[in-house]
Amino acid sequence: MTTLRLAHSPDSDDLVMWWPLTGMRGPDGERVPGELGSPRIDTEGLEFELVAEDVQALNAMVSATDGGELDITAISAATYPSVKDRFAITSCGGSFGEGYGPKVVVAEASALRTLDDLRGKVIAVPGLGTSAFLTLSMALGATPDASAFEAKPMLFSDVPGAVTSGAADAGLLIHEAQLTFAELGLRAVVDLGQWWDGHAGMPLPLGLNVIRRDLDERVDGGMAKVSRVLSRSVGYATSHAEESQAYLQLHADDRPEWKDPALVEKYLGMYVSRMSLEMGVRGEESLRRFLGEGFERGLCGDPGGVDVV
Repeated sequence: MTTLRLAHSPDSDDLVMWWPLTGMRGPDGERVPGELGSPRIDTEGLEFELVAEDVQALNAMVSATDGGELDITAISAATYPSVKDRFAITSCGGSFGEGYGPKVVVAEASALRTLDDLRGKVIAVPGLGTSAFLTLSMALGATPDASAFEAKPMLFSDVPGAVTSGAADAGLLIHEAQLTFAELGLRAVVDLGQWWDGHAGMPLPLGLNVIRRDLDERVDGGMAKVSRVLSRSVGYATSHAEESQAYLQLHADDRPEWKDPALVEKYLGMYVSRMSLEMGVRGEESLRRFLGEGFERGLCGDPGGVDVV
């Protein structure tokens, strides 16, 4: 068998999309007993090793090197221009904000109320390579020569605390914190998915799944075969919601929000959507618009052709 290393974020949407490739495993990596511990789909002779890593770390890894030993990885859509020569985008596994997306939040008592109020402020961000950061930069009119705000990069999970402690004037939230911030005494100033929808009238590309182009040389059937298997995994995960929820519960000790079924269901409904199963023409067009505009503004590299398999 050919073994492929697939890296993904430790977030619930990525965990759910790919667990069918290996079957259920606990935090220690051990398979659960019974049928659920084995791959839930036909992998066509491929085996997968799943690696969980913060998406900004993955962005940096594949941008600065040849991707190391990663065959398949999640990246932020904003990072694609820097890896396009070595990786192609799979039609499945992406996340798009369809009228919703990352939020900029402030303390409830903050005087900051509007998007314009954020100009020049210190904003905690979950990485400079994230799509959320690129979107906020575009929304505030940043240029290569003049940042519209002072970015304070940190791990995504540390952003809310930076705002509540006063270490930052505002914070840019991704992942489940987009839904739970009010419980921490934070208030939303802008939803960047809504901003992009009003600006471009398209879904906001956030995360992508990409595969190495040299798989055409290393794997019988090449990139097309791998992409087909990956699509099968997302399809199984979305059509077996109870099993996917059970998988998350195995990994909920460090993510207590996953113990709230209603919260998890709402979040997965947002970011494991029909566009995650197949981005289609609509997804490709939104990706071209997003990265094309970022390039025109000098805020990201030239995406060239958006190559989807």
